[in-house]
Amino acid sequence: MSIKVVSIVGARPNYVKLVAVYEAFSEVFDHVVDTGQHYDYEISRVFYDQLGLPESHYFLGVGSGSHGYQVGEIIKHAEEVLLRKKPDIVVVYGDTNSALGGALAAVKAGFRVTHVEVGLRSFDMNMPEETNRRIIDHISTLLFAPTKTALSNLRNENVPGKAYLVGDVHVYILKELLPIAEERSGILERLGLRSHDYVLITLHRAENVDNTTRLSRLLQLIDKISQHYKVVFPIHPRTKKNISQAGLDHFLSKSENLVLSQPLGYVDFIKLLNHSRMVLTDSGGVQREAYLLKKPVVILRQNTEWVELVRYGQALLCNPDNPYEEKILHWKPGGYVEGLLGDESAPWRIANIIKLSYFK
Repeated sequence: MSIKVVSIVGARPNYVKLVAVYEAFSEVFDHVVDTGQHYDYEISRVFYDQLGLPESHYFLGVGSGSHGYQVGEIIKHAEEVLLRKKPDIVVVYGDTNSALGGALAAVKAGFRVTHVEVGLRSFDMNMPEETNRRIIDHISTLLFAPTKTALSNLRNENVPGKAYLVGDVHVYILKELLPIAEERSGILERLGLRSHDYVLITLHRAENVDNTTRLSRLLQLIDKISQHYKVVFPIHPRTKKNISQAGLDHFLSKSENLVLSQPLGYVDFIKLLNHSRMVLTDSGGVQREAYLLKKPVVILRQNTEWVELVRYGQALLCNPDNPYEEKILHWKPGGYVEGLLGDESAPWRIANIIKLSYFK
């Protein structure tokens, strides 16, 4: 007897996790429901073209909008699909609006929810992602934690579902995709870069790019760092729009050492990350990808949900309201801590636990 599993995805972080578990889910996997939360090619469609994901059976076409609009539209349209397909288990990934909307649609329609990447906490309720992950964790039946701290957070909150420590699925995906990226990607040549000769920067968090004062300070930081090193800055659509609307475009044209690009496909991005000398980011995913690739990573936030990286000296927290380039430029990570995020077996652990739990 097979299990009908529906995965609900729709944003770049969801796609990465779905790629990681797809092979392990091959015996139980049925439909992919794509909410269309992200609709730019390089942060959505590229995962189907480059990484071998099957075509979505349903594309909900939610698109952009406020948080309330996105979540509401996802709930409405995902519920229609779930009632039609009647899955045994609905899987959501991470802390995006697609994950929250998918989880709420499922539980309201009477389906069991499985959450991959649970228990992460920044303890900053101003972050939309913090709200999303807390709600999803408390309505899920099966919960898969990437770290011991994440599992401890769930126990402290007395979540009603069954939680398991499985490790981070990104460990597997990086192990699989890094050789492919090195072979297939020509991103260094396209951008005119030399290996280990540039700093990579990503910015997209609402608390950074929707706040004009903070965004201005971070752009000033980028300008100062570009006076020491070449800086590569793939600009997220949200960030690009806000820079333009705030009249801050001049920061992007001041330095010849600043290399701008469109959002990159995952294969290109991983190669770019692997050949950087340092990474500055406000992304949760990039934090741990940098750690796994043994890159110094500076987190442009006041807090992080990946607390182990900071605790063990693998990442540096940098307050975006007072970013000091001298501290950043001279910071060195501690000795690499092997296994901090688990190993490459996480997707198979998740698949096996789902099977065992269903047949109990």
